[in-house]
Amino acid sequence: MIFDAAVIIPTTLSRDIGPTLRSVFAQNLDGKVQIMIGIDFAAGTRDGIEAVRRECPSNMEIQIVEPGYSTSRKRGGFYNVWSGGAIRTILSYAANSRYLAYLDDDNWWDPSHLSDLLNAVDGVDWAYTYRWYVEPGSMEVMCVDDWESVGPDRGMYAKKFGGFVDTNCLLIDKQKCHWVLPGWCLPKDRKGSAPERIVFDHLHPKHPSRCTERATAYYVVRDEDVKRIRRLMARREERRATRQKAASRA
Repeated sequence: MIFDAAVIIPTTLSRDIGPTLRSVFAQNLDGKVQIMIGIDFAAGTRDGIEAVRRECPSNMEIQIVEPGYSTSRKRGGFYNVWSGGAIRTILSYAANSRYLAYLDDDNWWDPSHLSDLLNAVDGVDWAYTYRWYVEPGSMEVMCVDDWESVGPDRGMYAKKFGGFVDTNCLLIDKQKCHWVLPGWCLPKDRKGSAPERIVFDHLHPKHPSRCTERATAYYVVRDEDVKRIRRLMARREERRATRQKAASRA
């Protein structure tokens, strides 16, 4: 069966991915969805997946891909992407769908996420949404990301990197972007991190894109980033207050 969309979820089973999977189950897409769960390294058991698997809707199927060894150099594998080696690339090619969406195992989506992206990708090579920042621990939704993952040639990375789109916000047309997919197993730096920047570099500006103009991905930030994002929020409010004060004087 060829699916209308495939969702790529790498995991080490080190956390409960029930909320992540349930956000996929809740998608309002009428078509068939393939959920590809990749286990490059198992730090826990499959019990959590099996428990929530019974809730999978009839229009969705779950496939678990586990090579039996790690492809990450961190654990003796070949590929120097520490977060999962080649697993995203493997799942991208193994997925039986033209359209690929990506979701980390600690993040989640709004119910309209996939349908919005599939509408947006019509006539272009890839599409993206905006995202919400979520504070770790409390899982408090902080604000919409207006600074980082805002698309090609926009945001705080526009001059240095040509912009940026987060992994969890992407939908890629595999037929049109076939040679982009190896980027998931190519690190941006010696630490083996940021393959998403390699993928973005390959997508932009070579492949046309479109944004849904909605924030439908929820991204749990790292502990060390919380204060930085709080500062960005405060500056935005200061600028907004300044504009309102100037408008009231006019």
